[in-house]
Amino acid sequence: MIYVNDEGNDGEWYDLGMLKLEEIDKLAKLARLEILVEEKEILRKEVGEILEYVGQIQKLSPKEPPKEAGIIRNVFREDKNPHQTGEFTDVLLANAPEKIDSYIKVKKIL
Repeated sequence: MIYVNDEGNDGEWYDLGMLKLEEIDKLAKLARLEILVEEKEILRKEVGEILEYVGQIQKLSPKEPPKEAGIIRNVFREDKNPHQTGEFTDVLLANAPEKIDSYIKVKKIL
């Protein structure tokens, strides 16, 4: 069974366990596929099983999403022991291959 809700109506449950061959033909035409007669029977069964599975999921799923997103909290820690600005600048610049004043020189990237 699958739940179908049309344009704000209450909706209804439909049993789509096995589709008719005409419905498979219509789906094939909409998808612009040429399907052999033998394949139609196989597709009829497989599409029916897929729709049954979708129906099971619809029964388990809530009709409306939860209204609350959960507890909102700050995930960042406070900076308890910040170091002084420029404390490690000399050490970093000493390891740089090229530098200009107190900046590391890098290749131009386009």
